[in-house]
Amino acid sequence: MNTLKIRRTAIAVAAAAMLPFSLAACSDSGDAKAAPPAAGDQAKTGESTPADDAMTGDQPFGAACAGVPKEGAGSFDGMAKDPVATAASNNPALSTLVAAVKQAGLVDTLNNAKDITVFAPTNDAFAKIPKADLDKVLADKEQLTKILTYHVVGQKLTPKQLENGSFETLQKGMVTTKGSGEAYKVNDTSNVVCGNVKTANANVYIVDTVLMPK
Repeated sequence: MNTLKIRRTAIAVAAAAMLPFSLAACSDSGDAKAAPPAAGDQAKTGESTPADDAMTGDQPFGAACAGVPKEGAGSFDGMAKDPVATAASNNPALSTLVAAVKQAGLVDTLNNAKDITVFAPTNDAFAKIPKADLDKVLADKEQLTKILTYHVVGQKLTPKQLENGSFETLQKGMVTTKGSGEAYKVNDTSNVVCGNVKTANANVYIVDTVLMPK
């Protein structure tokens, strides 16, 4: 009888001794599930964020990029498959530019060029020019050609190169660029509103003001 009491007492003491450890283990498990991930954990997972994508420098950027069609020939993927004049013709925001390029007879010149950069004015950029002046330029093929080729640089420019750059154009004049991140200006007057758009033979930076040769 005494032996049975001793065994029961020993079991009770052992159970009491183990209880704090059991509660601690349960508490730790619950805390692990509720704890937010540490700041560095995201890097370990390999998941990218929009900021990460922007830092790669390989994606289109800018407020006007939202107006580019999501699919089809006028989308970013679609434009990347076509030479630059053809690609621009599929973007509704560049219809005035495309008409001017056709008027100047530059479609083949641009499509057959290799590794170029085009600063492409939007329809709104052309709309800033008084209609009488624009009509006069469109009717003067020589002047129109000078203006359009002034928007073309004979190399593919990356956003990094635009931070503080000076580049010779096909018109033989110079354009200057300044900026960083997603904010760039050309000749201190024209803003890049959708940049780093890829076509089969060019990098395109869509701008909000027509550039005039100096």
